[in-house]
Amino acid sequence: MKFRSHDLDLSEPKIMGILNVTPDSFSDGGQFHSIGHALRQAETMLQSGADMIDIGGESTRPGADFVSADEELSRVIPIIEAVHREFQCLISIDTSKPQVMHESIAAGACLINDVRALQEEGALEAAAKLNVPVCLMHMQGQPKTMQDAPTYQDIQSEVIAFFEERISACFKAGIPNSNLILDPGFGFGKTLSHNYELLRKLSNFSRLKCPILVGLSRKSMIGSLLQVDVNERLIGSVAGALLAAQQGAQILRVHDVKETKQALAVWRATKYGVDQ
Repeated sequence: MKFRSHDLDLSEPKIMGILNVTPDSFSDGGQFHSIGHALRQAETMLQSGADMIDIGGESTRPGADFVSADEELSRVIPIIEAVHREFQCLISIDTSKPQVMHESIAAGACLINDVRALQEEGALEAAAKLNVPVCLMHMQGQPKTMQDAPTYQDIQSEVIAFFEERISACFKAGIPNSNLILDPGFGFGKTLSHNYELLRKLSNFSRLKCPILVGLSRKSMIGSLLQVDVNERLIGSVAGALLAAQQGAQILRVHDVKETKQALAVWRATKYGVDQ
């Protein structure tokens, strides 16, 4: 897949390292909001095997409050510029706002990761003009209320239908399928049962013929199942990432890059063998 001047081979799973520059993200809020801390974390993830860094300036945890475009820009643009300048790596901007999309791509990002799937006013037009890959995520509702009793008749068919509609909308706006990545949205308007049903049937999303991104790292679907807090979800998160990779996920969005990379190495050696 083409990310501006970068080509990323998605024939094998790639790792997206999470860099939240927010004060209130559920796992690492407030840890990396300074440029120095953010650069050190980005460097650690890249050295551990991350293929790209996902930078976000608005928390989308359940119950999260809205953040203005100006506030989001003040958080992410200095970090994007610094990471781009220091490492020349693939950078994803986690945003739903057209203004943030434009300024982030200008600052050095090359992928838009939108939890609202370009449904905000002006987002489709912005993504089409910028002509970079876009990740469309499924979410029932909005972060503030998405976990207030989410319901589905058939979650898999409804998420697939949602993606079909968004793919069509993107095509009409001038965004080619070759620029689209799909994220089923684990934890975004889903119960524990919904999340594991999606994970169990993840391979069925291949019919949409777009790369699949999975982000379940340290989420409540791990914590609630194992009855552990956010700092004790490493093993469950890596297990989930590995299960997703086995079912065809091409991008794994994770906090724990080194451990996920090691799990994938064992999986690849088992699947393809080891050269002596």
